[in-house]
Parts: sequence; C-alpha cells; structure tokens
Amino acid sequence: MAGAAVAMRTCLVVIARDEAARIERLLNSLRPWVDEMLVLDTGSVDATPSLAAACGARVESFSWCDDFAAARNAALNAAAADWHLLLDADEWLISGGEALLALRQTRPDFVGTIALQDHFFDGELRHAHSRLSRVLPGAVRYTGRIHEQPQHALPVKPLSIVVGHDGYLPERLQAKRGRNQGLLQQELQAHPEQAYLWYQLGKDCAVYDEHERAEQCFEKAAALPHPEQGWWFDLVTRRLFALKQLKRHEQAVQFAQTQLGVCAASPDFFFALGDLLLDFAADAPDQAPHLLPMIEDAWRRCLELGERPDLSGAVAGRGSYLAAHNLALVLDGTGRAQEAADLRRAFAG
Repeated sequence: MAGAAVAMRTCLVVIARDEAARIERLLNSLRPWVDEMLVLDTGSVDATPSLAAACGARVESFSWCDDFAAARNAALNAAAADWHLLLDADEWLISGGEALLALRQTRPDFVGTIALQDHFFDGELRHAHSRLSRVLPGAVRYTGRIHEQPQHALPVKPLSIVVGHDGYLPERLQAKRGRNQGLLQQELQAHPEQAYLWYQLGKDCAVYDEHERAEQCFEKAAALPHPEQGWWFDLVTRRLFALKQLKRHEQAVQFAQTQLGVCAASPDFFFALGDLLLDFAADAPDQAPHLLPMIEDAWRRCLELGERPDLSGAVAGRGSYLAAHNLALVLDGTGRAQEAADLRRAFAG
C-alpha cells in the first residue's frame, strides 16, 4: 500500500529591524496560514525581536552588511522550508490564506507571484498595484544589494494572494530617506549597465520630489537595453510626471509618442499623458486649442481601457473615477455641462 503524500512545509520569511510598530500586524495576518514564521533581526534596538517571538515566530539574528540579498539569503538558509513566502514588516496579508494552505500539497517546482497593494499619499490616500515574485521554492536565492531579485529558471505562476504595503506613506518615507539611494549608488558603481537599477534610483528620487535627479536616472534607464514590460510601464508614467514637474513639456510629448504602442494597454500611461498635456496647455495658452482634444482623448482612453491592476505600478482609479473626474472638468470647461454631469453620475460612489 502506497504511503500518504508528504506535505510540503511552508514558512513566512521576514528580515526586520526596529519594526515594533508593524511586526505584529504582519505576523498575526500570516500565522493561521503557514507552518512556520522566521524573522531575521538585523540589529533592532526596539522590541521587534520579543514581539515577533510572542507572535509565534522563530527569531534569528544577522549582522547588517548593507546587502539585502545577503540578509534574505541568510533568512532563507535558516528557514529551510519547501516553500518560502518573503514579506517585509510593513506588509500584511489582505487575502489568499487558502492559496498558502494549498502549497502544502503543491510541488515546489515554480515561483509564485503575489498581488501587492501599495498605499501612498499624494494629497489623498491612493493604492497602486504590482505583481511580485515572493513565493519561492526552498532552493531559490537572491542577488542584488538592494531591490534584490530571486534568481531562477523556473516557471512563474500568479497566486491568489493579496498583500498590503504602507512603506510609501510620508512618515515611513522620511524614516528611510537616503538609505536606498546610497545602496543603489553602490550597486550602480558595479553594474552601471542595468536599466532596472537606474529606474529604481529614479523612483526613489521621485518619491522625495527630487524631479531633476529622477529624470536623469529615468533617461539613463531608457537609453539602456530593457524589457518593455513589467516595471517599464511604471518608469514611463513616472518619467512623464517628472518631465511635467520640470516643465519640459515638449520633451515629454516626444517621449510619450515613442511609447504609444508599448503602453497601449496602460490607463496609467494615458492618465499621465492627459495630465502632462493639461499642464502644457496651462503654460502655453496659445497651444490650448490644439491640446484640448488630445487631453480629452487621453482621459477617454483611460475609461475605455478600464482598471488594469495587473500592470505594474497601476494606480487605482486611473482607469475609472480619477480619469472620469478630470474628463468631466474638461467637458465643463468646453460647454458640455450635461455630458459632464452624466459622466460624474456614471462614476459616482
């Protein structure tokens, strides 16, 4: 008689330092759904280790060496499970516990992606979406000092797991200011040809409103070999915003024209394009009659495409109510009040 199938062991793997305000939220959200939780503490001076242990996690220590891949790999070595779920202390499980339970009966022969819901503030609380490879078979390890990536040649499959992240809220950003830029600059000294690193440095500059530096980095990324997919959509949108902030409207329009085919399915691209063109029209009123139909077309395109949370960096609302709000303002301003009112009703609530 054949023996019963051996269950795969699953482990939440976290690296953390001084995360007493958040670590319990993460661990309590995952505790019912994994076999073990491993927290690798990288030098906390607060209660992070004791709080993690009280939540049921195994706590190990690691001497920080300015290398996120080294820390993650040390945590993975300590966990030594069949499946590893890699999360950070400023993240938490929103939904998908059942998908984690199912891993116990799943061969670890692929890498799983989760849906990450980023919370950020731009005058209002917003949500951006991305898919990240965070469910790893036991043997997979990372490379990269920062914005480290798992290295493997396995199939990649989307899993029905949704994770929240609030590390981009203002108070968290200030606490991390300068750290990532320093590590990225070290990486770029060793790998100046990697477009992804220039994109990440530009993104880090952009979140601190350092638009000139952000554009310099985005320009370098765009000039290097890169995949026109995944993070590229986010780079395009962020570069259009940086160029708008710098009042380089014509340069931004020229860049956008090169991306029309690549970003044809991205409402975020057309939202950023409409925003850029509106700013251009405000600064150059003589161009407004020419630009207004293009602005209107960009936001109508957003509504035609609808929400695309599957695209990296997608911001909730840019394929629906945010685009509708902006389009209604254009309709009001061009004497189409009834059409504007109908549009607002269609996207109310």
